[in-house]
Amino acid sequence: MVILPPVRPPRITEYLKPYVLLMHFSNKFVTATVRHSPTATVASSASSQEKALRSAMENTRDVAAAAKIGKLLGERLLQKGIPAVSVLLKREQKYHGKVKAIVDSVREAGVKLV
Repeated sequence: MVILPPVRPPRITEYLKPYVLLMHFSNKFVTATVRHSPTATVASSASSQEKALRSAMENTRDVAAAAKIGKLLGERLLQKGIPAVSVLLKREQKYHGKVKAIVDSVREAGVKLV
């Protein structure tokens, strides 16, 4: 008689959190990216390095720039039909300052955060 191992459900991340918001801050620029986890592709991104945004911003690395990046990313996500994302914070990132500005402006644009 052969005893089969129990059938495990598929990974939860494939169903609940397929889109992940990642943020990167350098000394000069702010970048926010949304990745599709199962396929490891970039769904949408926004950065203060874009030429159209650089002329409109006074400073490309402060909290106001992060808020503009979050708003732009939220609009791009809604155009692509992505209604919800989950936020992945790195170990050194805390929900404060630029991180808070990006997350809040994405939420204000109409994207739900899981």
